[in-house]
Amino acid sequence: MIQRTVFPLAALLLLSLTQLSFSQAPMKWKIHDLNRPLPPVITPGTASTQDAPGRAPSDAVVLFDGKDLSHWVGTEGKPAQWKVENGYMEVVAKSGYISTRDSFGDCQLHVEFAEPSPGVGESQERGNSGVFLMGLYEIQVLDSYENKTYADGQASAVYGQYPPQVNASRPPAQWQTYDIIFHRPHFKDGKVTHPARVTVLHNGVLVQDNVELTGPTAHGERPPYKPGPDKLPLQLQDHGNPVRYRNIWIRELHEGE
Repeated sequence: MIQRTVFPLAALLLLSLTQLSFSQAPMKWKIHDLNRPLPPVITPGTASTQDAPGRAPSDAVVLFDGKDLSHWVGTEGKPAQWKVENGYMEVVAKSGYISTRDSFGDCQLHVEFAEPSPGVGESQERGNSGVFLMGLYEIQVLDSYENKTYADGQASAVYGQYPPQVNASRPPAQWQTYDIIFHRPHFKDGKVTHPARVTVLHNGVLVQDNVELTGPTAHGERPPYKPGPDKLPLQLQDHGNPVRYRNIWIRELHEGE
């Protein structure tokens, strides 16, 4: 007997509408149209080594070049109090988060960090900090080298939401990299229409693959989205541990034609 698969009517309708939407997708340009604008030419950056940071792409905004905190402010707009020396900045306990003076939305962000050595403490008390996109969405910074904690709170986790696919952490004192692609949420009539999405590479390894965020990140809860500005400052977290940062740059992303 030949068995036939029976699809619910709603599923068939959804499939038809999906196919129709693809077939009718508007194309502004003809294929191989010579009038289509060419991408801008940039100079690509260079890779970092343990001894020296790399160079940012020519179209990036360098947020920290190892010299000063001129692109950053502390709490309530006061001067940032983190320590700067030897080409890096270091968290000063109880000095508070620092935020960029400028605001950003969709972006490519590069951050390098090094955990305190020797590692002190366990779980969330060991080398804790964080990179906050738009000040709301945290990519966790933690010493996760031979340090067990909850999965959605280890290094390169979307804090409280998505554990990384793998633990790519290096030992304390070694420089590590986050390369982050972030797309902000979109709202209409007070409701989210497109959730925020993020891709993260930790030390060159894909650990977050275009995941959809449920809303802002938080400890012990998952707050809902609330409408807000399209761009907000980045933040780095003071969690009381002397985590070091260097070579931070960002490229704003725009819709292609």
